[in-house]
Amino acid sequence: MAHAKAALLLCALTMPQSILDHPTISERYFFPRRDQVASPFMVDVDGARLACAFRKVAPDAPTLVHFHGNGEVVGDWDPELARWLNPLGWNVLLAEYRGYGMSTGDPQLGRMLDDVERIVRASGVAPERLVFFGRSVGSLFAVHAASRFPQAAGLIIESGIADVRERLALRVEPSELGVTPEAFEAAVRERLDQRAKIRGYRGPVLLLHTRRDGLVDVSHAEQLAEAAGGPVTLRVFERGDHNSILAVNEAEYRKAVATFLDSVRPRLK
Repeated sequence: MAHAKAALLLCALTMPQSILDHPTISERYFFPRRDQVASPFMVDVDGARLACAFRKVAPDAPTLVHFHGNGEVVGDWDPELARWLNPLGWNVLLAEYRGYGMSTGDPQLGRMLDDVERIVRASGVAPERLVFFGRSVGSLFAVHAASRFPQAAGLIIESGIADVRERLALRVEPSELGVTPEAFEAAVRERLDQRAKIRGYRGPVLLLHTRRDGLVDVSHAEQLAEAAGGPVTLRVFERGDHNSILAVNEAEYRKAVATFLDSVRPRLK
């Protein structure tokens, strides 16, 4: 009997708390790699330490919080993003994920959503002085941040996702997770209803996408633009794809971001 109880306890402790934390989703949707970052900004979360990077131009400057794609690490954006945005008067906090870069733990979508609030609070910056920026899969976390901190000054989404169930279903069958399609859809809708979240955010939104994005169709940006609860700017580039949007359109891309950041300054408190 004691052995049976121990086995049940072990099973309960090792089972994912959420369908979103299922190892099959983690293995097929996240592609972490180890990488070093200078002077990491460590954030403690449940069961892991996240090695973010916080590059400040001034202690009291407004801060952009950046969430990268699922095949990237903070080191791919550090220090280049700060070199661009610091001269514009913005601090840059590059958020890292569980199992990525120098972080501990393993990527689990549900827990990564939970980590967002910890990262934001660890910054020590008032939400009214924050802009959230999410690229690709990072859009899930940036939009979630805006839903948790609706007083944020702005939200920028690059190559973002509107329908998470669609994206997950491309790589995972509900039966592989041990659930019905209905249960899978309900679990995704409960925590990752991107359109509902962005509808609840009343601040300004900048959406950047390419018309030729072969990974996340431009229709996702259009859906997010339609759902946005506040003023929205949708910028669709005719050149480039999902991973080359910045490189191919650098001047126009930078101008769009700089103009947006300048426009939110009156909202900063």
